[in-house]
Amino acid sequence: MNGFGILTLLTALPLVGAFFALFIPKHARGIALITALASLAAALIIWLHLPADGSIGLVERFDWVKSLGIEYHLGVDGLGALMVLLSAVVTLMSIDAAHRVHHQPGLYYALVLALEAGLFGSFTALNFFHWFLFWEMSLIPAFFLIKLWGGPKRGPAATQFFVYTMAGSVALLLSFLAVFLSTGSMDFTELTAMAANGSLAQMVTAHLGAVMPWLAMGVLAGFAVKVPLFPFHTWLPAAYAEAPSPVTMLLTGAMSKMGVYGLLRIAIPLFGPQIAAIRTPLLIMAVATIVMGAWAAAAQKDLKRVFAYSSVNHLGYCMLGIFALAVPASGAATQASQAAALNGVILQMFNHGLTAAALFWFLAMIQFRTGGLRGIDDFGGLRKPAPVFAGLMGIALFSSLGLPGLNGFVGEFLIFRGVFPLSWISASVSVLGLLVTAVVILTVIQKVFSGPVSEHWAKFPDLHHSERLALAPVIGLMILLGLVPQLIVDGVNPTVQYLLAHWRF
Repeated sequence: MNGFGILTLLTALPLVGAFFALFIPKHARGIALITALASLAAALIIWLHLPADGSIGLVERFDWVKSLGIEYHLGVDGLGALMVLLSAVVTLMSIDAAHRVHHQPGLYYALVLALEAGLFGSFTALNFFHWFLFWEMSLIPAFFLIKLWGGPKRGPAATQFFVYTMAGSVALLLSFLAVFLSTGSMDFTELTAMAANGSLAQMVTAHLGAVMPWLAMGVLAGFAVKVPLFPFHTWLPAAYAEAPSPVTMLLTGAMSKMGVYGLLRIAIPLFGPQIAAIRTPLLIMAVATIVMGAWAAAAQKDLKRVFAYSSVNHLGYCMLGIFALAVPASGAATQASQAAALNGVILQMFNHGLTAAALFWFLAMIQFRTGGLRGIDDFGGLRKPAPVFAGLMGIALFSSLGLPGLNGFVGEFLIFRGVFPLSWISASVSVLGLLVTAVVILTVIQKVFSGPVSEHWAKFPDLHHSERLALAPVIGLMILLGLVPQLIVDGVNPTVQYLLAHWRF
């Protein structure tokens, strides 16, 4: 279709809300909540109106700067729509968790809504120029949210976050400029079609020489920083630890998925053969992300850093699934394994975003009740004075562990189901990450909630009714998706089949 539609409305809603929140600071939180709820409703409508064949739907397209190949081109498939839905859910959770923000609330909630608009734009734009604007737009509010409302070391953490992400953006921009100069197109769907028939590599080589492998590495580097993938992860612990917990919810729940999404929407479709050529070192990096992330989490004493490194570990499974499927489909068995791995990756993206955001939400509640304490050895026995708190956070922790029956299990199971036939060595070594993660999560449960309760925490407040009501849908969704994962898989699998049919390795 031409003109504007629901995807434009979805992106504009948070920007309108941000404007009103900024200039009516007394009611900023209420405005942000209403805006986030409206955005969630729009995201649900989009999810329910996806094409049955898994292709790009709800297309909005018209010329913007025709001479430069720039179009206003929006559209979503199961992958994009699920990430839009995740962004809407996590943003609503973050705003609800931020009800104790009293310093410049208008600016705070305006930045959160601007970040949500950046997320929506990144997951719906199909022209590189348009997409890159939103990719960068999400970086600016995140930087200021860390810089202005973060912890004691917020300045260096925000700067490191900004520098790393900008370096990745420069690599992306340079690679895409080379592609544009060679093809005259910035459109993802057109470039994917060129890559599938081999003309993209031919045109780039004819114009610039044998630079396709270098362009692929530039694009990979840009997305690897965002995920992050080892060894590009060093900005993450400081940023997650120093950011306010509601902001950390956005960083881990939604922004980290931009990197994984970029690999699936841009890197793999356009540079499949080049990525397949360096598949082994990429798999080594993915395995290192999984195993070293889990071991780093086990070594931490700060709960925020425990969950930060655990997030690196969980996103490593997404990287493992993506890089493992980068092989030519030589038969039905290989195709089935690729489909299982890709379904698992997309499901893991959503489930990790939901669970990780919930864990940082619980941590924000602990910090508020204890005057900012978050050391793993600061507590003990909290289950006795706060049984509901312990029970609900326990569900989120077991979801992160990957307990069968909860949402965290299904995505990881599908990833390993797909990866074992494609790269059994990588899958086998990565199992170590599962084992260490179990130790980490059980240690947190033991040290925070079990054992004798000290007199200091004997009156630790349990969740009050409004907190229970806010958390109930999140915990309920973890259980529901653990028991009925087809609620997502049925919407995503047609897109998985469509993508695999149009990718070339």
